[in-house]
Amino acid sequence: MKYRQLGDSQLTVSEIAFGSWLNFSNGPQKDAAIACVHRALDRGITLLDTANVYGRGAAEQVLGEALAGISRDSYVLATKLFFPMSSTDRGLSRAQVFKQLDASLARLRVSHVDLYQCHRYDADTPLEETMQALSEVVKAGKVRYIGFSEWPVDRVQAALAIPQVEKFVSSQPQYSLLHRDPERALIPLSTRSGISQIVWSPLAQGVLTGKYLPGTDVPRDSRAANAAINGFIKPEWLQPNVLEAVQKLKPLAAEAGLTPAQFALAWVLRQPNVGSAITGASRPEQVDENAATSGYAVAPDLFRDAERIMGGVAAPERT
Repeated sequence: MKYRQLGDSQLTVSEIAFGSWLNFSNGPQKDAAIACVHRALDRGITLLDTANVYGRGAAEQVLGEALAGISRDSYVLATKLFFPMSSTDRGLSRAQVFKQLDASLARLRVSHVDLYQCHRYDADTPLEETMQALSEVVKAGKVRYIGFSEWPVDRVQAALAIPQVEKFVSSQPQYSLLHRDPERALIPLSTRSGISQIVWSPLAQGVLTGKYLPGTDVPRDSRAANAAINGFIKPEWLQPNVLEAVQKLKPLAAEAGLTPAQFALAWVLRQPNVGSAITGASRPEQVDENAATSGYAVAPDLFRDAERIMGGVAAPERT
């Protein structure tokens, strides 16, 4: 496993992160989820990413159980707030920052998190209030560094311009061969501002694994077939022309000595501003495959070929 500095912080994170978005719950998946966390740590993955809203606290609770008894300085723990936790609890107000952080710490069974991230921008709360509250929890020792996810670039700039508050060290955008929008403005701003990307959905919700074949129904056990979790798969990604293009990536991956999933991860990691790519897993073997991507040298011409192939079908995106 290779490691990268996270922005202007003193945190060093594994190139591959382990996320707890879809596969963590207190139900039947719990034992498998805990096994995957332990396998991730065994494979040198140090960045563990979660959020209060995942399973309405269940993901944090399971992750806390998985980390019980493990040295606190052996992993980098990141969580988030913004989305509703009840009919009255949502957003980035000072009260919510304090309340949601304390609840997350309790579920995670820790005294501090290394990275506290604003899951989305809160237009209903003054930005100064949010940044001041985040600064207060850093000063209190409950948070080491702060980050954001999917904020408008102008709001990031505004936050960076506020004097005498903590500065963001991380951004968590969706970024993949099928979603390159962060390259337009977010990554250039981040590079100038000491902010690294912690990428979510580097495999475009599994589409870049090549498991969805053109002209066939989606596998019944796949994410795309699960109405509870397929909302982030863009319908156009499952169109035949896109799926045909993805199949054309397979020979490139094979030439690189990688699986299609590993090739897609390696493409994300080619970007110097990326600190880590978040991966999930429902089985420990999937953790092994993802972790093996770190540090893998891929010929640049293979990436250029991949960009040419996908550039012909991926519609320009703006946020």
